Amino acid sequence: MALDCALRPPNGRTLTARTRNFKHDRLGILPFFVVAALLMTAQAVWAQEVIEAKPAPKSAVQVVVENPRSGEVVKNRVHMAPLRGSASADRERPTAFDVILAIDVSQSTDAASGIDVDGDGIVGINPRYELLPPGTYPPDVLNTDPGDSILAGQVKAATVLLDSLDSARVRVGIVTFAGEVNAVTGERARIEQEDAWLEQSLTNDYARLRQALPGVLARGARGATNFAAGIRLAVVELAGLSGALSQPNEQAKKVILFLTDGTPTFPIGKGVVSDAGDVEAAISAAKLAHEAGATINSYGLGPGALTYPFALTEIARVTLGTYSPVQNPGDIVALLQGVSFANIEDVVFTNLTTGDFSTDVRLSPDGSFSGFVPVKEGINRVRVTALASDGTRGSVELEIDFAVAELSDRELALELERVRQRNKELQLLLERQRIEQFRKHEKQRKELEIRTEPESAD
Repeated sequence: MALDCALRPPNGRTLTARTRNFKHDRLGILPFFVVAALLMTAQAVWAQEVIEAKPAPKSAVQVVVENPRSGEVVKNRVHMAPLRGSASADRERPTAFDVILAIDVSQSTDAASGIDVDGDGIVGINPRYELLPPGTYPPDVLNTDPGDSILAGQVKAATVLLDSLDSARVRVGIVTFAGEVNAVTGERARIEQEDAWLEQSLTNDYARLRQALPGVLARGARGATNFAAGIRLAVVELAGLSGALSQPNEQAKKVILFLTDGTPTFPIGKGVVSDAGDVEAAISAAKLAHEAGATINSYGLGPGALTYPFALTEIARVTLGTYSPVQNPGDIVALLQGVSFANIEDVVFTNLTTGDFSTDVRLSPDGSFSGFVPVKEGINRVRVTALASDGTRGSVELEIDFAVAELSDRELALELERVRQRNKELQLLLERQRIEQFRKHEKQRKELEIRTEPESAD
C-alpha cells in the first residue's frame, strides 16, 4: 500500500527512531557549485576542529588503517598519499556483516519511481501526479515507462549496493515480500499462504545475487504488503532458524535493509487497508529480529515518506536501526550507496604536519574507506578520524614518509579511471538536476496555460 495513505502513530505516542531525511528537491534549488562549496566549508570546519582537538579517551568508534603501515615510505607522482582501512561504531569491531535486502514487490511498486531507471532517455511519470488533459492515459496507469517503476528502482539500488561492498567481509541475501489477494473478498487468498520469498540465501558470491535480481523484476509487482512476513523470513535466514538455507555466523553483525513504498496491509483484513493488526504483526516481527541480534534500517519510498509512517519508524526503533524517508522513490538508488550498517557517517584524513585535509575519501556501507591525503616530501603525521551516526568520533594517527616517484603505466591508468568515474558521477548529478528543473518549468507552464485558457462562448 503506497505511502501517501500511511497510517499515523496513535495520539500521545512518541517516535524515537533515528531518522535520516533524504529530500533531493531542496538541494536541486541550489546550483551544484553552491552545494559543493557549502559541503567543502562544512568539512573544512570539522577538519579544523579535528586538528585543534586534544586527544580524547578511548572511543567506541574504532578506526584501523590497513595500508600504509605507520612509518612506511610511500611514493607517488603527485603529493597525495593513498590510505585504506575501516571504521566501526561498535565497541567490538565486527569482522563480518550479514545483510538481508528485503524488497517490496507489492502492486503499488509498479508506479513510476521518478528517475530513468532503465536508461532509455525517457523518465516514466505517474499521470495521477501530473497536469495532463483528461483521457491522456487510462485511469489505472501508474507509470508511463514500465522500466522506470519503483520496483525497478529497488532492484537497481540493490545492484549498485553490491558494487560498493567488500564480498570478503559482507554476506548478502535477498528476500521479497507482498501478499496474494482474493479477488472477491479482498483478503488473503489462502490462510496458509506465503507472503515472503527467499530469492537468494546469504552468500559472498555476488554473481549469484546479480543473477537473482533480474528474476525479481521479471516476475513484476503484485498483491498487498505484508511487512511481518518479510521481516520474519529475513530473521530465519540471519539466525539460521528451522527451514533456513543460510548458515548462521555468530560473529557477524546482522542487518536488514527494509525497502517499501507503503504501509503493511496484511496479514489482517483487506489488502487495501492498513489495519492495526497489520502494524502490530510487523512490530512483533521486528521484536523477534531484535532478539535475534538483527538491526532493521527501513526506507519509506514515496510522497508519504515524510509523514514518518508509524510501522516503518517503529520497526527501526525497536531494533535500534534507522528510518530513512525517500520522497522521490527513484532516489533510493543513490541513497542505498550511502547506507552505513557500520554506523559510520564520514571519514576525514588530516595531515597534522601541513594542516591540510582530504575531501577525497570513499566510504563503503561496511565502514571500509579509501582515499588520498595531501602530503609533503618527508615525514607527515596523519590523523584518520571517523564520525559515527550518534555524533561520537574515533581517530588513529600514523606517520607517512613521502617521496615523489613516477607512476607505472598500470598505476597511471588506474588513477585516470578513478578520475573519469568521479567526473561521470558529477555529470550524472548535473543531468539529474537539469531534468528536474525542466520538469518543474514544464509543470509551471502547463498550469499557466490552464489558468489563461479562455472560456468557450455559449
